[in-house]
This record gives sequence, structure tokens and C-alpha cells, in this order.
Amino acid sequence: MRTARLLFIGSIFHELHRPATAILLSPLSHIESGASVILEARILEVEAKKPVVMLNREDALELGVKPLDRLEVEFRDKKEVAIVNVSEKMVSEGHIGLFDSIAESLNAINGDRLKVSPVRRPESVVSIRKKLSGKPLSKREIRGVVRDVVEDKLSNVEITAFVTSLYHHGLSMDEVVYLSTAMAETGKSLGIRNRVIYDKHSIGGVPGDKTSMLLVPTVAAAGLTIPKTSSRAITAPAGTADRMECICPVELGIEEIRKVVEKTNGCLVWGGAVDLSPADDAFIQIEYPLSIDPLLLPSVMSKKKAAGANYVVIDIPTGRGVKIKSVSDAEELAGKFIELGKRMGISVNCVSTFAEQPIGRGIGPALEARELLETVSRGRGPQDLINKVVELSSVLLEFAGKRDAKEKALSLIRTGKSYRKLREIIEAQGGNPDIKADDIPLGSQSVKIRSRVSGEVLWINNREITQIAREAGAPKDKGAGIYLHKKLGDPVRKGDVLFEIFAEKNYKLNRAISLNSGFKAFGIGKEYEMVLAEIPEEPEEREYFFIDR
Repeated sequence: MRTARLLFIGSIFHELHRPATAILLSPLSHIESGASVILEARILEVEAKKPVVMLNREDALELGVKPLDRLEVEFRDKKEVAIVNVSEKMVSEGHIGLFDSIAESLNAINGDRLKVSPVRRPESVVSIRKKLSGKPLSKREIRGVVRDVVEDKLSNVEITAFVTSLYHHGLSMDEVVYLSTAMAETGKSLGIRNRVIYDKHSIGGVPGDKTSMLLVPTVAAAGLTIPKTSSRAITAPAGTADRMECICPVELGIEEIRKVVEKTNGCLVWGGAVDLSPADDAFIQIEYPLSIDPLLLPSVMSKKKAAGANYVVIDIPTGRGVKIKSVSDAEELAGKFIELGKRMGISVNCVSTFAEQPIGRGIGPALEARELLETVSRGRGPQDLINKVVELSSVLLEFAGKRDAKEKALSLIRTGKSYRKLREIIEAQGGNPDIKADDIPLGSQSVKIRSRVSGEVLWINNREITQIAREAGAPKDKGAGIYLHKKLGDPVRKGDVLFEIFAEKNYKLNRAISLNSGFKAFGIGKEYEMVLAEIPEEPEEREYFFIDR
């Protein structure tokens, strides 16, 4: 008999000789309801988010189930539906292997006798097959898929099939609305009552973008309510939650968030702690390794709906090295956001922002937090950071009917009102309101990268700067990252420092140095120089990057 090797991927074991698509598309009718057997529990002590069980091949044949089919497992007064894996060696005949999550749910231990019955796959699998064939899904079908994702009823193979079907066949605006609404309704809600809620989101891609940390206290200082839930970095050197965590706690529960907002008008917290759109987290796990992002619109707007937002400004960074390359592309995406907002009862405005270089000079959690504190405490700082905050803040102030919105936003920053509001938010979230930039430690290991030629900075490669910072340890190592000594248009003499790499560990610093040696993160040349680079006859394979949310 041929022995199948087993591979553990995303909480599911798959037989390597069995194609994933064949598993997904196999008929559902082979499972007979009602048949059951008694099997002895064996705790496998394997972590898995999803409810997963392991059967011996002979028992699987007896029950008529195959890998990725479902079983109802009953013990005493508890029942769980689990995804099936099959093995010849890990579990002996007459036993059922329980992964940690289902063992804990059933409160079962080794030797317990469990009643096991096959059940049909969820109806949402049929909906996924329908979308794979390019047919549109109804509101009920999309809600069924999202519900089963949130309730861990779908395997990673089935979720992958759904995400890739959206990538290949796209979504109508009706489907985008259904998906956004379902993702919001199947999660929790902030539930901040009797207030008009304002919010901001960036589709990401620009290193050093600490905009939210200055925008939120500025908007809150103007009297608007802005409960900002933010992400941690996925492929960036830092997410807003990573930066803010250098200053104060960000993992707050919903009740804690409400108290902070009621007291200060704003907050800056990690959204992953409150499950505003849990389906989105599952979809991101699939999108990231594939470097695709077909759920950008539902991902953003479902979380805004769950936060109770009435007015939202969307920052669309535009330029080389980010997702949106041109203003025309930005306008097209903005139109979709605005239309989706209308259909979800949210007023949306979008701003295309310059993304040809990092925002400010600090890149990495600690470096960005320090730069933010220096800027807000003095009312002055990197002009690109302040300009961006003023532009985005003014959109929200205009939504609220404020006159001279840009002047108002700039005045709040310059006069220190934004700083006083940030201190209030820091204290309400459990941090020290007297924290200074120098209180935030940087990595003890560093190296300065110098220019080999004279001229001026013609371009900065955001993507390569990001990769170097991450190789140095950001965002996991809060003190790691890059500090830019030169930016676009700055004059450069041979030997000048272009940027400095910081790391907490020497081996990570060496890795970053090695990576930089193969890159050309800065373009230094003379003004109006016509030849920027020589294009090879055989172009390198293009690498696509996932956009953090």
C-alpha cells in the first residue's frame, strides 16, 4: 500500500499526493448522515486554531470520510464539529486524535470514549465553488461564507479557494457591500453611543508613516470623537499599534476603549484585541503569503462600520514603491471607497498623498515614536509629516462644519493643544503622560551608511528601505529601524551619511548591512540627470508586496 506523507500547513494536515483543489471540489454526497462509531480519545498536544481531529485510515474508511470532511464529535453533554485529517501512523485504529482546541472545548482527556459521526460540509463550500466558477454570490451566500470563516467551520484550503476566486473573478459593488456588511456584523462593535464618530485609514505602503499618532489628538482636540483602532505591521517596519506601544498600552478591551474615548474624545489602540472584523484576520492570513489583496475595500470599511464611524477620510499614498502608482489609479480607488461608503451609510472622502519617500526621518517603532513626541511637544517637526496631518485632519474638520479647517488643524499642532490631548490619551490608556522622546530606548547596535558620490538625492526606494529596517529587527525589536539623514532634494557630498541603521542584536545588524550592500536604496546624482538606471535585457521577476492595514 502506498504510504502518504503528511504536511502540517495552517492547522490542517494534507496528504501530499492529493491535490488541494480535488479535496475542495470532491462531491459532498459520499457522507451518510446518521452513521457513528465510538473511538477512544488520544490528545495529540498540537496547537490549532481550528477544531481538528486525526483518524486512522481504516476508521476513516469505515466512516466514509476523507481529509477535510467533517465529523461531529460528542462527549457527555458537549458536541463539536471538527475537520478531519487522516493518518496511518499518528493514530492507531479505534482511536481519535484531538488537537488542543477541540480537546479543550470537549474537556476530554486520554482514554475518554467519544461518539463520532460524519456530517456534511457547510453549505458555504457550495457558495465557494460557485464563486470559483465566476458566478456572483447573493447576500445570503456571502454572509454564510463569512459566518463559517468566523466560526472556524472552513479549512484553510476552502478559505484560500474563496480568496483566490475573488482575486481572479473580482467583486461587483453589490458583493463588496454584502461582504463588508457581513464582516462587520459577525464581529464586535465599539458601541460608542450618542456621539458622531470620525475615523481615518491609510491603505499603507509608506515607511515611517506615523500620521495617525498626530492626527488623532489633533482631531480630538478640535472636539471631534475619533476612536482609532489600528493594526500591527505585517510587512512594514511598524504599524500604528507598534509605534504607540512604545509610549503606552494599546491592548485595551472594548469597555476600556469606551472609557478612554468618553474621557478624551480619542484613542490609539490595537484593533486585534477587540475583534471588530474577525473574518478579515482570517482572510489576511491567506492574502499575505500570496501577495494579493482582493478584499481591500471590505477589509477597511467593515472595520469602520464596526467602529460606528459616520465620517471617514481615506489616505491613499501614491507613487513608486507603493500599491497605487498614479493619481488616476488613486481617483479610481477613491471612487469605489466613496460609493461603498454611501451604500453603508458612511460619508467618505479620500486624499491622494505623496509617497515617493518615507514620512519624516524615523522608521521603526521606537524611532517613529520618538520623532512623533518631538514633533507634537514642540509643535514643529518634519514638514511632510505635519503637512500630511493637516491635510487629512482638515477633511474630518470640514465634515464637522469647521471653517478654515487647515488653519485650525495647524494651529492645534503649533499651540500645543494636540500635545496636551495626546498626553490625556496616553494617561487614559495607562501610560505615563510625561514620557519624553529620550525615554524610548533605541537599539544599542548601529551603523552609518555613507554616500560614495556627490550630488543630490534624486529618489529613495521605499521598498528597499522597508526591507533593510525589517532585516534589522523591526517591528519585533522595537528599537530597530532606520533614521534618514538625507531626503529628496537634499545636497550630498561624498562621505555624507545617508541613513543610520539601528538594531538590538548584532547579528540582525549584520544581516541588514549585508542586505543593503546588494540594494540601491538612495539615488544620488546631479539635477536633471537623464540616465537614472540601466535596464537589463532580461528583467528580474517582479515582486509584489502585501499592503498592511
